[in-house]
Amino acid sequence: MIAAIDLGSNSFRLQIGRIVNDQIYPLDGIKESVRLAAGLSSDRMLDAAAQFRGISALRCFNERIRDYPPEAVRAVGTNTLRVAKNASHFLVQAEAALGFPIEVIAGREEARLIYVGVAHTLPNPHKQQLVVDIGGGSTEFVIGKSFEPIALESLYMGCVSYSLRFFPDGRIDKRGLREAELTAQKEIQTISHAYREVGWEEAVGSSGSAKALVDILELNGFSDGGITRTGLERLRTAMLKAGSIDNLQLEGLRPDRLPVLTGGFAIMWAVFQEFGLERMAFSEGALRLGVLYDLLGRYHHHDLRDATVSAFVERYGVDLPHARQVTETARAFLLQLEPGAADEENVDRRFLEWAAMLHEVGVSVAHSSYHKHSAYILGNADMPGFSRMDQGRLARMVLAHRGKLSRVSSLGPESPEWRLILCLRLSAVVHRARDGRGVPPLRLKRDGRGYVLIADSEWLRNLPLTAAVLDEEERQWQAIGLPLKVRVERAPARNLAGA
Repeated sequence: MIAAIDLGSNSFRLQIGRIVNDQIYPLDGIKESVRLAAGLSSDRMLDAAAQFRGISALRCFNERIRDYPPEAVRAVGTNTLRVAKNASHFLVQAEAALGFPIEVIAGREEARLIYVGVAHTLPNPHKQQLVVDIGGGSTEFVIGKSFEPIALESLYMGCVSYSLRFFPDGRIDKRGLREAELTAQKEIQTISHAYREVGWEEAVGSSGSAKALVDILELNGFSDGGITRTGLERLRTAMLKAGSIDNLQLEGLRPDRLPVLTGGFAIMWAVFQEFGLERMAFSEGALRLGVLYDLLGRYHHHDLRDATVSAFVERYGVDLPHARQVTETARAFLLQLEPGAADEENVDRRFLEWAAMLHEVGVSVAHSSYHKHSAYILGNADMPGFSRMDQGRLARMVLAHRGKLSRVSSLGPESPEWRLILCLRLSAVVHRARDGRGVPPLRLKRDGRGYVLIADSEWLRNLPLTAAVLDEEERQWQAIGLPLKVRVERAPARNLAGA
């Protein structure tokens, strides 16, 4: 068990994680809206009220982690504690309240840790990402790839400081909003050219402001997913029409984000303008998760989902040789149907391989109806790197790998999942004996809306049980309108592995 404490300019957060097979599984978290930056005076002195709020929050955190060994806890302070002239005075009291040392980190170090946290939640960190984290007092910009940051910057602008400066008393008017946006754009212009030169494949937002904007845009129908330019334009119109933050009636607008929404919005608008963005995804990873991985002291230099699958194979005692054999044959079937799946990064191929490796995790619960147990585990467990949508896809494939196909009849007839399910089902059938006989001499082809499986007559004659199960497969696929025909040839079929 390890813990990270993020003393942010808007919120203090405690994140507790459990280490399993070099993976960190978030176990508990506490958030206190301290708004430390709101207590920073014009001469950069932290007032008594803000200090009191901070100390009170840390006392609460202490109750949760007081029995942890020192090496299992890391606490970091960010922008407000970087700039406050009396930060050292506050830190003495803060460390006494928390019971652990507090490290005030530099802006670029904060950016690096944010990227580490975000990268460990991305489905494919091998893409080059632009990560933007709008905090209470500063905004971090990172371009990174494969867990390694390429460009790191921290700019002195945040949702708390901008809300107080440009939107006094929560008032929203065209002049104040435009001034906030232009001021943020001027700050970003100092790095935008260099960042455009480096380039990125995807933009990702993290932390509170990005999360608040995602919730508001999606719940109010302003966006079809994530943060979009069109969604921000619609929210901007709604804010100006309201005239005051107190008059803003929007779904998903949480009370704790209300005082800092305008500042966070203005900065995000400027980010979209300066970087020419049309869409930004959201990541739950942030500074505190990066601190946990830094504390762990090692990184996973590959797709996080691969590490998660390996951890599940070990945790649930999967028969590894059998899982690998099923995976190899299922992949070979897919390559016959989809030559483009030869690319190791092909999405369908990856999901098929993951499902094949994990299709028997439910045996750890009970062998009877194990596919149902497997589906439940994959659909509901914490699986770092996998979104809930990803987990749902894996669960459906595993549920359908044996038994009645009608269990997943909600899939549309054109869904690509059907061919993945077919490949997985056939592979499970031919390797049911667990005899390690290798990839069988079978060929799988498309046939109109359905499929044809061509089998060598001599091979199939020696496997009466497999032949009977393949007959049942024909009936199952016919019932859902995607017919599978098993055709027996006298001439030996090419081995599937070389097809």
